[in-house]
Amino acid sequence: MDERDTQLRDCAERLALTLAQSGMQRTTARVMTALLFTQQEAMTSADLCEELQISSGAVSGAVNQLVPTGIIERVPAPGSRRDHYRFREHAWATLMGNQNALLDSMWNAAAEGIKTAGRDSTAGRRLDEMQDFYGFMQREMAALIDKWRERYDAQEPDRS
Repeated sequence: MDERDTQLRDCAERLALTLAQSGMQRTTARVMTALLFTQQEAMTSADLCEELQISSGAVSGAVNQLVPTGIIERVPAPGSRRDHYRFREHAWATLMGNQNALLDSMWNAAAEGIKTAGRDSTAGRRLDEMQDFYGFMQREMAALIDKWRERYDAQEPDRS
């Protein structure tokens, strides 16, 4: 491993630690950041095991948590029967877009609570604030992601 790869690995480990301290499982965070910071287009499970010095079961568990979020994806590799994984293009926008389902669930939970407790009750007032917040976030998040994509895509030729 050359000096640049070592520095990238250190950056990845620092971010993984931050993510773990924020609640993400440590191994999941390490796999995610390994794929984010690698200079390779994609990595196999064996690559991840070697890079992170973890078991294939640990990699499998992390991948099974990350793929549904839209952050990483399985990709075919011609001539190989192994699964290859890569950090997905526009992963951050996909992740934030997936949060809209959570925002919708929170809004619906507040609506159900308001319906049961009444808007003017103590619980109803708290739930009204919750419903207003999550409704606002849901509307703004979708528009914000669209705005970012337009801006990013317009600048993409400059990123080559």
